[in-house]
Amino acid sequence: MTGPPHARRPATLASLAAELGVSRTTVSNAYNRPDQLSAPLRERVLEAARRLGYPGPDPVARSLRTRRAGAVGLLLTEELSYAFRDPGATGFLEGLALACEKAGTGLLLVPVSPEHSDVDAVHRAGVDGFVVYSVSEDDPHFRAVLARPVPTVVCDQPSGVGGVDRVGVDDRAGTLALGRHLVELGHRRIGVLCMRLSSRRHDGPADVARQEGSSYSVQRERLAGLRAAFTEAGVDWAGVPVIERFEHSAEAGADGAAALLSAHPGITALVCTSDILALGAMREARSRGLRVPDDLSVAGFDGVPEAERSGLTTVRQPFREKGREAGRLLLERGDRHVPEHVTLPAELIVGTTTRALRQSGEFFSGW
Repeated sequence: MTGPPHARRPATLASLAAELGVSRTTVSNAYNRPDQLSAPLRERVLEAARRLGYPGPDPVARSLRTRRAGAVGLLLTEELSYAFRDPGATGFLEGLALACEKAGTGLLLVPVSPEHSDVDAVHRAGVDGFVVYSVSEDDPHFRAVLARPVPTVVCDQPSGVGGVDRVGVDDRAGTLALGRHLVELGHRRIGVLCMRLSSRRHDGPADVARQEGSSYSVQRERLAGLRAAFTEAGVDWAGVPVIERFEHSAEAGADGAAALLSAHPGITALVCTSDILALGAMREARSRGLRVPDDLSVAGFDGVPEAERSGLTTVRQPFREKGREAGRLLLERGDRHVPEHVTLPAELIVGTTTRALRQSGEFFSGW
């Protein structure tokens, strides 16, 4: 009785070296340090490896030996699909990926939910360092990252973390310029639609205490910039309706705008702290028969491609450059021990969705 054919065991580094009559170091260098071999010798090693079924050095064994994983971890406190769905996150991810490609380093996405405190994904991640993308100050996953003995770079938020590199934009200056633009157009009666202010779900009005106590410094700063601009113009910020939405989507923007416009139908301008919310808000305004900007001026923040195509007045920030800078800070840090903070420019872009009030009756000095 004939048994099954005996499967040939795959070659090992040692058997491949013996087959070629070279040292194991030579075989290893063909994969890990190709500059140490002549081109013909390296090709001979790789050709023999293909013929004998040698898969290459074991990455796990190599990481144990070198104590390096060869990858950067990107902590994203959202669903994995958010990195490919949100245009700001996509631009940042592209920039970070370009930095990793330049350094010959892999990129590991570590997505976790802002509503769950399980930090196992952070502990399990085999990475040489972390880039943390826009998380709250009290996020448990961020604390777990800081507990790891690897370098960390924060993008946007949280700010003011000692010993950690950070890259971002001047959010307060951006919304200050945006608010002054609306003031110069004559707007005093405004409404604001903002992104989440806490890791705990809340969809509704956000008073001044909630705004100032936000654990998301980017939203805190953007609201503070608007507050400064309208306070300069004599508007009592405590009377300005601010609606918060936990989800960052056009649907959330439309829903938030519906709540705001229903409760405050007399507003002449609606400011959103992101373009995505603003695009949804414009859709809702038009569904109510409001003309943008004739009946309602709308503005956002970010400068994402769809906003530019829509002519949205916004504050443009360089997402891809933020990703590149985050990668540079992490991958080119060398022996640097002093944290570096990079603030990139944000530019007010005046589009077609804001205009000056045309009638004296539309000019308000307050509520």
